[in-house]
Parts: sequence; structure tokens; C-alpha cells
Amino acid sequence: MPAPARSKKPVRTRTAAASRVNQSATPTATRAPKAKRRASAQKLAAGQRDISVSEFFAKNRHLLGFDSPRKALLTSVKEAVDNSLDACEEAGILPEIWVQIDQAGESGKRYAVSVQDNGPGIVRKQIPLIFGKLLYGSKFHRLRMSRGQQGIGISAAGMYGVLTTGKPVKIISKTSRKDPAHYYELRIDTKTNQPEILNGKGAGVDVPAGKAGEEMMRKRGIVWVAANDLEQPIDHGTRVTIEMEAKFHRGRGSVEEYLEQTAIANPHARIHFQGPDGSERLLERANHELPPEPKEIKPHPYGVELGRLVTMLQEHPKLTLAQFLNQSFSRVSPTTARKLCDAAKLSTRIGSGKLGRGEADALYDAIQTTRIPPPATDCVVPIGEQRLLAGLHQVVPGEFFTAATRPPGVYRGNPFVIEAALAYGGAAAARKVSLEALTELAGESDARSLRQFLATTFGGVGTEAADKILTEAKLAPRQSPAKLKKPALKALHEAMKHVNLDEGQSMNVLRFANRVPLQFQHAACAITQTILSTNWRSYGLSQSRGSLPSGPVTVMVHMASVWVPFTSESKEAIASYPEIQKEIRLALQAVGRKLGMYLRRRLKVAQEGQRRTIFLRYLGEVATAVATINSGNRDKIYEELLLIAKKKTSEADVKLDESGRPVEEPEAMDLGDNVIIVSQQPHDEASPQDEPPAEPVKPKKRRRRAK
Repeated sequence: MPAPARSKKPVRTRTAAASRVNQSATPTATRAPKAKRRASAQKLAAGQRDISVSEFFAKNRHLLGFDSPRKALLTSVKEAVDNSLDACEEAGILPEIWVQIDQAGESGKRYAVSVQDNGPGIVRKQIPLIFGKLLYGSKFHRLRMSRGQQGIGISAAGMYGVLTTGKPVKIISKTSRKDPAHYYELRIDTKTNQPEILNGKGAGVDVPAGKAGEEMMRKRGIVWVAANDLEQPIDHGTRVTIEMEAKFHRGRGSVEEYLEQTAIANPHARIHFQGPDGSERLLERANHELPPEPKEIKPHPYGVELGRLVTMLQEHPKLTLAQFLNQSFSRVSPTTARKLCDAAKLSTRIGSGKLGRGEADALYDAIQTTRIPPPATDCVVPIGEQRLLAGLHQVVPGEFFTAATRPPGVYRGNPFVIEAALAYGGAAAARKVSLEALTELAGESDARSLRQFLATTFGGVGTEAADKILTEAKLAPRQSPAKLKKPALKALHEAMKHVNLDEGQSMNVLRFANRVPLQFQHAACAITQTILSTNWRSYGLSQSRGSLPSGPVTVMVHMASVWVPFTSESKEAIASYPEIQKEIRLALQAVGRKLGMYLRRRLKVAQEGQRRTIFLRYLGEVATAVATINSGNRDKIYEELLLIAKKKTSEADVKLDESGRPVEEPEAMDLGDNVIIVSQQPHDEASPQDEPPAEPVKPKKRRRRAK
């Protein structure tokens, strides 16, 4: 019989009981006060307004390269020189440019930067817009190689000058000898991104031609270089003057170094430079021929994204689809247009404006899957291998030079060409500096330590070489360069002249984009990243992992394209597209292979020369011993042994011509046409084949043990 079921009683857990006790013990909790709304939707909406592009860049000027006074000076000169070169080349005029930097005031923090060219000049209506409005120009909407792209540079430099000094930008432009010149003083209204003209009651001033105009410019303080040093009149061109807060210095990253590199990539330009101390320098043109004029092309279908394709279809509603494809894109013939329409299952006669989003998607997919010829490359004009060699040889010291130009490539439908040049050997820049220049550089440097001063002022001098110099000079590496006294500067100068810097010298990298030197953001650039990832040890250079190779090497890489993908608006580094990095790597490998062949040949010649020296040192004793043992003619034995030694070390007799080809070798090693070898005789080695012994060397008399 089953047991009777027990009645279930409510069981209170310890936790529940404790909670009841706590609730009875604590007083009733007060409610939190209701949060008061600080702003309504209507009030927030009232605070919304448009932001002018000038106002944005005025608050974020570091995006344009004006984040420090030192960098702002170089960026301003760069933008003005780029505009001058573009204007002269488009007008078919050999460029001649004057760059003048004057100190404004006694504080040493303000400088007036003036850049003048002999270009075609600017018409009166366009002057305020070009210099007083951001994002205004003629190069953004066309696909052809040019230095400027966005229409920001020179107007941003003027805006920086107004922000830091309050002084307006001064522009004078001449279009011909007979027509009057136009003179403006203006600034940018950052609220509206419009120019504000301050002279001539808001309309500028016209300067008449002739003596009356010269007298007017003299009274108003308007500066114009009327003739060059060759007494050739300058009847047309543009001169812009910007007063700004800046810092002038010499050495690496300076205006003078930028102009030197500009002369390498633009050998047809003639550049005058005058510093604030009154020193003048002329960079003469090495070539009197203008580069070929690049042609404008239409966008390639592979580089157009879906949203852009939809916009282009809406802009041409009256064209048929076949006409739209043929007239709006490059390399799309009527046959290719028909293939695209068939792949998208669309009629060739349908109007472009009648296509919906679904048809645009189908057309875009058809473009990606259809084979279309690459874009034309006449829109890109590379420097050329011979001009690269000439420019590099003129500026960079060395004993071996080589250059290579890659075939055109394409990224996002944009054609581009990569060029590379290499220089090996030569003395470091630290050895060529005078004591006066070193004193000036140390006084102007903003480096915190001597090690940093040496590594950042002289090209190719790394931290290892800087430590060698400081050890030889017996100076502390953390000492400030600006506080060095004359005895310490003299000791530093002597150490820089006598210390061997080849082992501690690192590779010097020169980066160019559309013939413009890139001075900043080295680590973020695709050129530097590709150089670091290249294995230079296979070409005879020593290299640590993740660093530049060591040795007296200078590498120059140039990218020419209709649209260079810069990482920022300041145009200081090239974006790392895989197609671009691949072409850079192939160009570096091309010049690296020739360098490896040269270094291996030079090493072999040196080794054979050392072997011959050792042979010549003991041939006399060997000839005497053989003649004594065999009772033969000692002189004849010596001559035969000398012939054998020369035959065994025949590599030491190899002489190379200027193209790098051996002159006196049966099996010539071909280094290619784009190679220059400067014959140099090492100061510490004498070639034994140049001075053979006239007579056999008579050995010293020694007692020999009979065997």
C-alpha cells in the first residue's frame, strides 16, 4: 500500500529571507530626477551650416604640408615652381625660373618668398581665381601628365601666408611686351572661398608698358626681373610673392636641395636661386629641348566605377549606347562597343538616358569581363634613360651610373611609367662641406643632438657613420650642434674629411612623381616600401632586415602618370597599389642586376691584382732558385714566369670604357647601353700592370739548406 503523500510547504531560501530583511530595513528609495533636455531637434538643426573648403583647410593646414614653418617654406616654393614649369612647357617655352627668399623683419621668423618665371603669363580675369580660390584649376578634369592636379597648392600657400602674417599675396603677370602688366594684392576669404582684392579699389592695378610702367613699379615697390644674366629681356611671365612665418635652413630637406633634385628631373629648366643671406646659385640647363607634349586622353573603361558610370550615362541622355561607349572612353572602338552591348544583353541603339540601375549593373559587369586594349601611353612622357643618366651624373658624385625605364603599366585604368636610376661610389656629402658651410649649417639646424644633425643634414650618412665621425672628433653625440664652439667645429670638420664613411653610409633615396621631387613622408611612400622589401644582398650590397642597404649608393625612382595616387593633398607620398609596386620592383631589379655585375667584376679585378702583386713579389727569388738548381738562364726563367703570372691574373688587365664594356677582353661582358662608368684610380692601391718592373728583382742572399 503506497505511503500517503506529504503536503508541500513553501520553503524559503536563505537568500529570499535575507532580501526580505534588507527590504524592511532600508527606507524607500527616492526616484532619480528626470534628465532635462539641453537642446531640441530644432535647435540642433539651426546650428548646421555649410563648411567652406578654404575654412576646412585653414583649420587643417597640416593636410596640405604646412604643419611646421620649416616645411611650409619648402612647400610654398615647390607649389610655385611646379606651376611655373607646367605653364612654360604648355606654352612651348624653355623654362627660366627665379626663386628668391628674403628675410622680413628682424625676428628671423618671417620670410618673403618670390618665384618668377618666363611663362606665357595669366590673363587679368584668371589671376584672382588662381591665387585666391582653392580647388580651382585646369588640370583636375583632364587625363594627361602634369605636375599639379587639384588646384590647391599655390592658393593654399597664399592662405598660409595670410594666416601667419596677415600680409596679402602679391602677383604681377605680363602676357607680352606691349600689353600692360596686371598687379594684384589679394587674400582668400575663408568663409566663402572667394578672392578678396585689396588694391585698385578691388579691381587690381594695370602697369603700363615702357618707362612709365618701370617708374610706377619703382614707386610702389613692385619687383620684376626685366632681364636675365645673359641680358635677354623677360617680356612675359608671372611673379608671386608671399610673406609667411617660416624657417630657412640648408642641407637635407632644404629649398636648395629641392631645386637641385628639380634640375635632375627637368634638365631643360634654368633655375636661379638667391637665399636670405644674399648668396646666389645658378642651376644651368643641361638640355635645350623641351620634353614632348603629353596628349589628353579619355578615361579607360577599366578605371570607371559603377557610380561614375551611372553619372556619365545621365550626362549624355541623347546618345545611343554604342555612341556613348565610343565617345566617352578611350580604346573603345565601334566593334568593342558592340561586344560590350552583346555581353550586357542590351541594344546598341538604346538611349543612354533610358538605362536604369539594372542595365547599368549589367553594362558594368560586361566591361569587367570583356577584354579591352590598354589605354594609350602618349599621355605620359617619362624622363628617359639618357636624360636620367645625364642629370644624375651632373648632380650626384659616383663611379658607376645606370638607368632603366619600364614599359607602360596600368592601375585603375590610368597609364603610368616607372623609371629607376642608380649611382654607386663617390665621396659622401659630409666630406665635401667646407668649414664655413659646416658652421652655418650647425647654427641653423634645429636638431637636438650632433648625431641627429649629421644623419639628417648630409645625404647617405646614417647613425653608424655619424658615430664614427663623433668618435674621431671626440665629441659627445648628445651635444647640441648650435652650441658648438670653433675648436669643436674644426675637430668635427677634420673628422668628416678623414673618416671612412663608406661602411656606415646608407642608401640615399630620391623619389619623384611627374618630374617633381617628393621630400617628406618617406616611410609612407610605395617607393621606399618597395626599396626596403628588395633583396639588395644579391646585388653585392650589405643590408639588414627591414632597412636600407649600406654603401655609397643613390637610387632615384620616378613615376609618370596621368593621375598619381598620392596619399594626401600635400602630394608627398605615393599610395601602395600592387600594380605600381610591381613595376617599381622590376625597375629596381633591372638597375640592381647591372650594379651586381659591376661590383662582382670590380671585386674580381681587385683580387686578381692582389694575386699578381704577390706573384711579382716572389718571382725574382723563384727564378734565382730555379736557375741555381737547373743551371739555367735566370733572366729567361723570370720572363717566362712573368708571362705565366700575367696569364693567370689576366682579369687584372681588364679596362672598362664609359659604357661599362671591357676594352681589352676577348669575352666582353655587356652591361647594356644605359651605363656610365667613371674611371677612378683608388688612392690606396696602385695597379701593378701600369708599372711593371724593368729589371728582375735581385733577392737578398740567404743561406739555404740543401735538400
